[in-house]
Amino acid sequence: MSKAKRIHSSTSRHTRRYTLLYLFLVPLFVSVVRSLFTADYSGFILKGLGFLLLSGSLALASRGFKQKESYVKAKLARAPKIPYLQLAASGLGLSAFYLSFFVGGKPLLSALFVALLAPVGFYLYYGTDPKKDKLGNIDGISAELVLETLHEAKEKLAHIKQDGEKIADQALLSKLALATDKAETILESIQEDPKDIRVARKFLIVYIDGIAKVTRSYIQLDEKDITPQTRERLYGLLDEVEAKFGMELQRLKENNQFDLDVHIDVLKEQIKH
Repeated sequence: MSKAKRIHSSTSRHTRRYTLLYLFLVPLFVSVVRSLFTADYSGFILKGLGFLLLSGSLALASRGFKQKESYVKAKLARAPKIPYLQLAASGLGLSAFYLSFFVGGKPLLSALFVALLAPVGFYLYYGTDPKKDKLGNIDGISAELVLETLHEAKEKLAHIKQDGEKIADQALLSKLALATDKAETILESIQEDPKDIRVARKFLIVYIDGIAKVTRSYIQLDEKDITPQTRERLYGLLDEVEAKFGMELQRLKENNQFDLDVHIDVLKEQIKH
């Protein structure tokens, strides 16, 4: 519980830090509105362009923050392909120059100084995009294989959830949600302990793919045309799949318990000698 509170507190603190950036938009927005109401249309256009430029930079920063948090939390991860934080810092520098020189009428050197200061301050306070992949071999298992398998499974679960939004049968939807929740729990377990991919790979490939195919076939039909017998078979199938997922979770726990017992036995032998 205390760990959960610390994680929640840390996330809230980071969110507050990121939200501070959007405070820069408030005075600029007020200035844009004032120009509109005072019929200063040239000022409205100049300030409006500056507002859009700054808003775009902050949107890039927001994506970069989320991307970086996901990378930090993951035990295995590839470095982001798109450096959103770097793009955001460049955008902030450009925004600062535009607002200083074209809107504020500052001298060129002053505007250039502000343009340089903005990205430097951003990097110092928020950091940069992750540069290195968090890869390697885990007990002889390729990290690339683990990441690829997890990515594929997550994509399939996302498609299942999208298809589930088109299902009107609430009983079926509830059973589908129970199964996908357990599937996500298994994925989280594998992320925490990637070597579990050995015992869970069949689950990831066969069962999630099977649910995806059944769900897609279901939504391609008119629900009114599905017979009660077929519906009952589908209910039973999802109950069976959920039970399989429960067994898979239990197997992963037992596998971790076995690893712990092995480590204890090895340590005992080392102590004896």
